[in-house]
Amino acid sequence: MAEKQTPRPSLLPLASTLLVGTVALYMALVAFSNITDFGTNQQFVRHVFAMDTTFKDEDLMWRAIESKGIQDAAYVLIIIWETVSALILIAATYFWARALRHRAFHTARRYSTLGLLMVLLLFGAGFIAIGGEWFVMWQSGDWNGLDAALRVFLLSGVVLLVTSLPANDREAG
Repeated sequence: MAEKQTPRPSLLPLASTLLVGTVALYMALVAFSNITDFGTNQQFVRHVFAMDTTFKDEDLMWRAIESKGIQDAAYVLIIIWETVSALILIAATYFWARALRHRAFHTARRYSTLGLLMVLLLFGAGFIAIGGEWFVMWQSGDWNGLDAALRVFLLSGVVLLVTSLPANDREAG
């Protein structure tokens, strides 16, 4: 008679915990840097909105926003979005760590999904679509953040996929 083996728990919940924690750390550092060194990325946002380092195609320049007040308001909103997403992802990391012991991953997954979607929206819709295409940031040799935005977008997307894998549900049983 064959001995019945107990199934080993997968490492997927641990991977989810560490990956969500990585994005949480990244977003917390981004928000912290933008708050403590406000001027550096403020200039970035101003140049992107003003489109002053693009090819200055007259068919596109009507999109430029030169009002420093609007530029700065947008930058403050970006920082708030980054901060809230970091806090949600920090909470998600806590819930994942707690869930490792109690095998209840639903709250961790909900917080992760919300925080990661916030990051995906900021970097995908905000920086890649609006900054990159609407304000043609891709044309700027000096103020082009598309590569960095794509890296964060892809990382966050992969983490969202890992946290959504059905094996995390089976671990809860």
